[in-house]
Amino acid sequence: MLTMTQIKHIRKLYYSKGKKVNEISRITGHNYRTIVKYLEKDDFNIDIEKKESERRGRPRKIDSVIPIIDRWLEEDKTAPLKQRHTAKRIYNRLKEEYADLLNVGYRTIANYVSKKKKEIYKDEGGYLPLEHPRGEAQVDFGQAVFYEKGKLIKGHYLNMSFPYSNGGYTQVFKGNNQECFLEEMKRIFDHIKCVPYKIWFDNLSAAVIIGKNRERNLVEQFERFTLHYGFEINFCNPNSGHEKGNVENKVGYVRRNMFVPIPHFDDIDEYNKNLLKLGDLDMQRPHYKKGKSIAELFEEEKKLMFKLPEKEFEVCRIKTAITDKYGKAEFETNLYSTSPVYSGDEVILKITADKVIVMNKQFKTIAVHDRIYEKNKESMKWYPYLEVMAKRPKAIKYTRFFNELPDIWRNYIDNQDTEGKKKSIKALMKMIEGDDAEGLINATKAIEEARNCGVSNIDSIIATYYRIKNTNKVAINEINLKDNVPKIKEYKADISIYDSLYKGRCLQYE
Repeated sequence: MLTMTQIKHIRKLYYSKGKKVNEISRITGHNYRTIVKYLEKDDFNIDIEKKESERRGRPRKIDSVIPIIDRWLEEDKTAPLKQRHTAKRIYNRLKEEYADLLNVGYRTIANYVSKKKKEIYKDEGGYLPLEHPRGEAQVDFGQAVFYEKGKLIKGHYLNMSFPYSNGGYTQVFKGNNQECFLEEMKRIFDHIKCVPYKIWFDNLSAAVIIGKNRERNLVEQFERFTLHYGFEINFCNPNSGHEKGNVENKVGYVRRNMFVPIPHFDDIDEYNKNLLKLGDLDMQRPHYKKGKSIAELFEEEKKLMFKLPEKEFEVCRIKTAITDKYGKAEFETNLYSTSPVYSGDEVILKITADKVIVMNKQFKTIAVHDRIYEKNKESMKWYPYLEVMAKRPKAIKYTRFFNELPDIWRNYIDNQDTEGKKKSIKALMKMIEGDDAEGLINATKAIEEARNCGVSNIDSIIATYYRIKNTNKVAINEINLKDNVPKIKEYKADISIYDSLYKGRCLQYE
C-alpha cells in the first residue's frame, strides 16, 4: 500500500504535470495497475467497519472635523487592536458629539480614515496588490464567545473566503482541533455544492507538523481530506498575513456583523446552518469595485471549482483506550462511560467534532457521548450500569446515579422490597434508554402524574411515561358529571334463587 505522500505525488504528476500512466510508472517505479488504482480512487476515508480600495480625491468639506479624527486615531495607537476606531465608529461618534461640525457623508469620512491610518501605521516595505484567480479560497480562524443553552462558551470560528468575488462563509465550533476544522470545511463544501481547486492556509497545527528543518508535514487525516476532495494546498509564509489578507479582513467583518451582540442559541448545528444562509444573503450586496453583486461573481468562479465527490468523507479520529475499574475511558483529560462489563478492557474511541463514540473490539457501539470541551469532566450514560444494578438492587442506593435521581424517584425505589426494586430499576432503564437526560425528565413527569391520579404501581408509571413521550398530551383529569345527568339506581343481584337448584341435596367433593 502506498503512503499518502506517494499517492499525492502520482496524482500531481497526472493531473498537474500531464504525465501519462506509463511515464509515471517509469518515474516512480510503481506498477501500472497500482497507479491507475490511485488515479481512479475517489474515497480517502479511514478504512473502518474546509479593502475596499481607497477612492482617490481630496475631501472638500471635511476640514472642520479632521483635527478631531486625527486626535482619536492618535489615541488609538495605545489601545488594544480590536478596540480601535473603525471608520464607521468615527462617523457615528461625529454625528453624536459634533453634529454641528459634520457636513459630509460616511464615505468621505471613510476615505480620510483609511488614508490617515496608512500614514500612522505605515509599513516601509509596502506590498504589491495581488490579483486573485477565480475558484481559489482562503481559510483563517477567529475567536468568539457565544451562549449555548445559556452557558457561556469561549469558542472559535472558521472563515472560508473567496477573494475573486469577495464572498465568504463562516462556521462556529467549540474546539480548536482537527475534527472541528475539517468538519466546518466539509459543511461549507456541501453547502456550495463544489470544492475550490486551491485553498490557502496558515501553518495551523490541525493540518501541519513543522519538522526540525522547518519542512511542512501534513497530518494524515488532513492529507486524506485533501486527496478525497482533490483541492491543492498552499501555505502562507511565516509572518506574511498579507498573502491571505482577504480572509483576514473577513474574520473581522464576520465578528463585527454576525457576532455582535453575542449570539445565544440552543443548538450549535442549527446555528451553523443559519450562518451558511447568512453567508448567502451577504453576497447579495454589490462588489466594491467590479460592478456586479458578489453572488454573481461567486457563481462565475464556482464554474472553475471541483464537483463534490460521490462518497462522503467521514471526519473522525480513531484511538484505543483502556477503561478503569468502573468501565470509564479517558480522552483529553475527560472520562466517558462504557459499561461495567468492559471494566479494565480495551475499547475503541471514534472521535468526531461533537461526539465520542465508544465501541468494543468488534466495532459495535457501546455508548455515544457529546464531546466535552472542558477539562477534567465526565460524561455518564447510565443505561448499561442500570443493567448491573437490576441484578444487585440493594447496592443502588450507594451509587452516584441514585443520589442524583429526583427525590420522588429515590423515595419510590427506596420504599420497594427487593423484587420491587428490580422492577423499578428495569422500568427506569426503559425510560432513559437512548437519552438519559430527556428520558429522566419524562420519567419524573410520569411518576408525578401517576401519583396525582392515585396510582403508584410501576406498570401505570410506564404507561404514563409512554403517553407523555409519544403524544405530549396533558394529564388526564377526572370527569365531572353535570347535574342534569340522571342517577342510576344501584343494582344488586339476588343469588338466593340458585339455592332452589340444590333441592336440599349436598354436593360431595372427592
